[in-house]
Amino acid sequence: MRRKALRFSALHFSLTNSKAPYIPSPNDSLDLIFRDASLLVINKPAGLLAVPGRGADKQDCMASRVQVEFPDALVVHRLDMATSGLLLFARGVAMQCRLSHLFRERLIAKRYVAVVAGSLEPPTGEIDLPLVGDWPNRPLQRVDFKTGKPSLTRYRLLEHDACTNTSRVELEPVTGRTHQLRVHMAAIWHPILGDALYGENAGGKAERLLLHAYSLSFAHPLSGELLTMVSEPPF
Repeated sequence: MRRKALRFSALHFSLTNSKAPYIPSPNDSLDLIFRDASLLVINKPAGLLAVPGRGADKQDCMASRVQVEFPDALVVHRLDMATSGLLLFARGVAMQCRLSHLFRERLIAKRYVAVVAGSLEPPTGEIDLPLVGDWPNRPLQRVDFKTGKPSLTRYRLLEHDACTNTSRVELEPVTGRTHQLRVHMAAIWHPILGDALYGENAGGKAERLLLHAYSLSFAHPLSGELLTMVSEPPF
């Protein structure tokens, strides 16, 4: 069932903690989920950049840590710093091109688990709201029906906790816009707990963003074997 879009021309949220220092998670051993000669799947901890940021203080990231052990590892996609979970790396430029093609053609199935405020009704549906960068307030994104790019998220309620009035949900980003899951859930008034950018009232209910990339599924570009990797959320 398609989630009815909110009737407004733009959605804006104030940015908080924009000047907070970058304190990456401890540089422990890699949480390696899958490895072969072509690709790697790593479980990224929350609070660690996927790729280097701007400035010397933001060079410690998942990509740089992986490349210490696997110098041929190249980034294929990204996760927000605050999001934990499965991150795919190609080994070499040729494989990076192949895996990037799978992402462009939406041949890689991604699933996330999140804890959001409130109880979702209906328990399954789609959020179809176009997104665009909010350039005066970067890195924020906003809903904009005039200039936004088509953005689609499917959701499924897993469990509702009546005591805290929160819900555990499975999220599938059909498109891959920046902050898509975070903006979409906030736009339907079910922000992800711990979201300092879009969570507003839900932001203080968790010590971290309760969003985890828990499943990746795709056909191996060389063998054609169906690969399904799973990492259970740490919350």
